[in-house]
Amino acid sequence: MKRLNDFRLRMGREEMVPIMIGGMGVDISSADLALEAARLGGVGHISDAMIKTVADRRYKTKFVKAKQALYKYNVESEDKSPVKFNPAYLAEATKLHVEATMSRKTGSGKVFINCMEKLTMNAPKETLKVRLSAALDAGIDGITLAAGLHLGSLALIEDHPRFRDAKIGIIVSSLRALQLFLKKNARLDRLPDYVVVEGPLAGGHLGFGMDWAQYDLATIVAEIIQYLKAEQLDIPVIPAGGIFTGSDAVRFLEMGASGVQVATRFTVTRECGLPDDVKQEYFKANADDIEVNEISPTGYPMRMIKASPGIGDGIRPNCEAYGYLLDANGKCSYITAYNRELALHPGERRISVRDKTCLCTQFRNFAIWTCGQTASRLKDTTLRHADGSFQLLSAQHVFEDYQFSTDDKIRLPETEAAPAV
Repeated sequence: MKRLNDFRLRMGREEMVPIMIGGMGVDISSADLALEAARLGGVGHISDAMIKTVADRRYKTKFVKAKQALYKYNVESEDKSPVKFNPAYLAEATKLHVEATMSRKTGSGKVFINCMEKLTMNAPKETLKVRLSAALDAGIDGITLAAGLHLGSLALIEDHPRFRDAKIGIIVSSLRALQLFLKKNARLDRLPDYVVVEGPLAGGHLGFGMDWAQYDLATIVAEIIQYLKAEQLDIPVIPAGGIFTGSDAVRFLEMGASGVQVATRFTVTRECGLPDDVKQEYFKANADDIEVNEISPTGYPMRMIKASPGIGDGIRPNCEAYGYLLDANGKCSYITAYNRELALHPGERRISVRDKTCLCTQFRNFAIWTCGQTASRLKDTTLRHADGSFQLLSAQHVFEDYQFSTDDKIRLPETEAAPAV
């Protein structure tokens, strides 16, 4: 059986190991993780989700505190429309993260940034343009357009000097979504450099309804490959979601894909931005511990571990500090749900909101544990210490297991001592 390393991901004149690590926010796909992928010859992602929080943690800035102080007067108000992002600070935070990451890059691979359209930030077009432009200014190798159709995103940066030089890709979950994107952007004469086809087994937000189980990644990928071939469009197709072994990946490349995007197995690596105690929760999860629910204010279903402490937590909205999901009218469905429960339970110190969650605060606190459907198999990829904890992996180990493994086998790591408590 062939190995994944027998193939190459080609973008223009460049060739890479056909492994792309997905862009998990908030800083779960850390710079360290992305840089390891690039060093090993593949593609890594950082994410610009809640970029000001990332900048404050990584580079000791005070963006969140400053925004919170500016809008402190509005904390008790249900109307969040006055709460705006300062474009200059947003650009500065993005540039800080991208420049710091790119300055450390080695190897022949690439570092891309994942940019979610659903981060509407109370000014969807304006903030998206700032984020895209700032990432290009700072020297990012490429941009993956995620969490949305992005029908107008390319037009926002068509005048940028790097518009045709940087790699730009789009994540879709159907042929129809890709066709809409291509049609809308046809006038720009700028095809995407790659298409990530994210299937129903992926982690986090899904491009499907609650009927996600009726869909199949291989079927969608085959449809898109056939369409691109018929249209004589040479765009690399990169499947994502549920690809757990190198052999899984090879099967997609043998059917015509150019590479694969993987993420779940990297959540339990040392380079991943999740806290180590949360990584242990990922290892412990069984199949029945994982669910797809509708608690995200974005309107997309989302896959996560049921034990996530943010589920049902009725924390007060903190849009004055964060507010990344406020729509163009300054609204968020969690605010509506929170105020409903507050009215139903007057005087209670802590309320529960079951139907929605405050993603900004909960992601910031690593309290929503999004994962792929295959997370229940993570325990089979490592060793267990005598104290019951699972040994964390290196990103290189996981990357190379995808790259060189055969026959659906997973190589276990060398034994290490359990960390001191």
